[in-house]
Amino acid sequence: MSGWDEGAVYYSDQAQFPHAGGATGDAENGGTSRHVVLRKFKEFIRNFPDKSQPNVFPYREALLENQNYLIINLSDLLSYERDQTLPELLRQNPADYLPLFETAAAEVLASLKSRVASESGEMEEPEIGEVQILLRSEQDSMSMRSLGAQCISKLVKVSGIVIAASKTKAKATYVTLLCKNCKNVKIVPCRPGLGGAIVPRSCDHVPQVGEDPCPVDPWVVVPDRSKYVDQQTLKLQENPEDVPTGELPRNMLLSIDRHLVQTIVPGTRLTIMGIYSIFQASNSSTSHKGAVAVRQPYVRVVGLEETNEANSRGPANFTVDEKEEFLKFASDSNAYDKICSMVAPSIFGHVDVKKAVTCLLFGGSRKFLPDGVRLRGDINVLLLGDPSTAKSQFLKFVEKTAPIAVYTSGKGSSAAGLTASVIRDNSSREFYLEGGAMVLADGGVVCIDEFDKMRPEDRVAIHEAMEQQTISIAKAGITTVLNSRTSVLAAANPPSGRYDDLKTAQDNIDLQTTILSRFDLIFIVKDIRKYDQDKRIASHIVRVHASAEASRDDTRTSKEYNWLKRYIQYCKTNCHPRLSDSAASMLQESYVKIRQDMRRQSNETGEAAAIPITVRQLEAIVRLSEALARMRLSQVANEDHVSEAIRLFNTSTMDAARSGINQHINLTPEMANEIKQAETQIKRRMGIGSHISERRLVDELTRMGMNESIVRRALIIMHQRDEVEYKRERRVIVRKA
Repeated sequence: MSGWDEGAVYYSDQAQFPHAGGATGDAENGGTSRHVVLRKFKEFIRNFPDKSQPNVFPYREALLENQNYLIINLSDLLSYERDQTLPELLRQNPADYLPLFETAAAEVLASLKSRVASESGEMEEPEIGEVQILLRSEQDSMSMRSLGAQCISKLVKVSGIVIAASKTKAKATYVTLLCKNCKNVKIVPCRPGLGGAIVPRSCDHVPQVGEDPCPVDPWVVVPDRSKYVDQQTLKLQENPEDVPTGELPRNMLLSIDRHLVQTIVPGTRLTIMGIYSIFQASNSSTSHKGAVAVRQPYVRVVGLEETNEANSRGPANFTVDEKEEFLKFASDSNAYDKICSMVAPSIFGHVDVKKAVTCLLFGGSRKFLPDGVRLRGDINVLLLGDPSTAKSQFLKFVEKTAPIAVYTSGKGSSAAGLTASVIRDNSSREFYLEGGAMVLADGGVVCIDEFDKMRPEDRVAIHEAMEQQTISIAKAGITTVLNSRTSVLAAANPPSGRYDDLKTAQDNIDLQTTILSRFDLIFIVKDIRKYDQDKRIASHIVRVHASAEASRDDTRTSKEYNWLKRYIQYCKTNCHPRLSDSAASMLQESYVKIRQDMRRQSNETGEAAAIPITVRQLEAIVRLSEALARMRLSQVANEDHVSEAIRLFNTSTMDAARSGINQHINLTPEMANEIKQAETQIKRRMGIGSHISERRLVDELTRMGMNESIVRRALIIMHQRDEVEYKRERRVIVRKA
């Protein structure tokens, strides 16, 4: 991260500010042309007309509204000028002509203000302040890789993601120098960006008789009397979709000043206009220490805009036609089914999972209570089940569809990578925070694949993010709380790889109840072998593979993607539903009933359910009902929404809580008796501490006339009671008690 704290004062023979005494032949010519250019710029700001309304001058209005900066569109400059000298000058020599443009804007502002001042009777000229000019352009942005020596000092347009932002620093625009000998004061201009000031070698004071002449290099910088502006450095990394295969993403140093400072947070997607410049890195590597001619490139930003398409942190702009279309779609009676059919169309079946993913994308409404407590509105979903049941495909789909999304894998992400890490800056040696996946996806979705493979201490780090929706950090002298208002969509496999129906739910879902209760919906996705279903799945997959090439050229699917993305964004910004009274009382009764059922089940089996049913689950059903209402752009969640939410909850979380061996064995008394006998025979056959091959034990007992499945069930029950244990990949049984 070299270039983080540059701006050293160093000497240069090249004068950045040409005065009339420079090249004699060009001096008068240059002077007149600069004067002409200044006049043209002033005319443009004063007289550029609005195309739709006559006698409206947008840039004049903008200057009066906001006197600090003025956003100029280069296309307006092109259309205003017939011979196109101004845009060309700005493109080729932006460093020389932008200050002229800013002077022109300041003078125009002063002239506009003076008329107001003259009414008071005292004719006083207003001071000429400073106006920052920000440029916009309609042209396509360049790739970061194509910026080379030919672009130096030219205007460029680049897009990317901001990955880090430095602290704000004060950058001197004019440095005040004091002569050590004669106390003569001289004011030297500083070059903008990361450049330094050019300090003269000698003092121009003429010594009097008997006075010591000033030595060489007599100047001392007086920091207190110099003029400063704010400056900040950013790191811009190229967009992931623009990186060529097998390459690492490049990054670029940006320098922003004055009114652009502290408007950008890391994680924002930007398109910037800037001047591609160079600076001498102070802490460059040892190999470059002697190389005077080698410079580091950076971009001095002269205009930036946030890319709104991928980043919904800024308010999204919807056209009137779009709003009408959205409202018309929401009033359709089967809007819910239509949206669900747009979710992962390439995946066959899994209707309820698609509905749950749809609810997750829309989300419930966030609530702020009077005492300062925040209730989360985001829905968390866990998909648990066999391999090859399209769990990761759901995650990939959500990553593409959600307005903001981050995809991580469980084994490759640590606690610091998910929450936030404290990093030490190379040059200034101070600590700063860099947000992880949960912080970058604030207001969106985090997809975590291979959730069960995460280390338990890393999984604990996201407990707080999932319920309180904040991340607290106390590391290296930094104590802070970051927002992470995200939904979590996680996919996991059971511990043995496949979902085993002969085990209890507890053994199959090998996650702690603390994290399970934070998930609103838990789906157990099984790979069931049924002839007709397998045939339908096979034909669907073959069809998807066969028609893949044709559908790639089809623009309709990509349009649907974008439409769904915009619709989700529209619903999230404009609709915040609440429960109606009748729906609330209905929800209350059903929750109490679910709790009673679970209590009865745990009394019958003698152990607690694997998935706890707590008040969090009640809140989950509320959030689901709100999400279902939000899909229809309805401000009230009614009984239909609640009953659909309860149905989803029953098919997912309740089924998962009831699944496993307890559900399947409805023991008849004879069967229980046979299992008892089998247990006695096993104990008689094996002493405590002895071991025997499972195959041999089963064969011996079946020869005695017992049923093989009964013997296996007896072994499972004994294993649950910890009386026997399996060794050597379940081939050998050891008796413990």
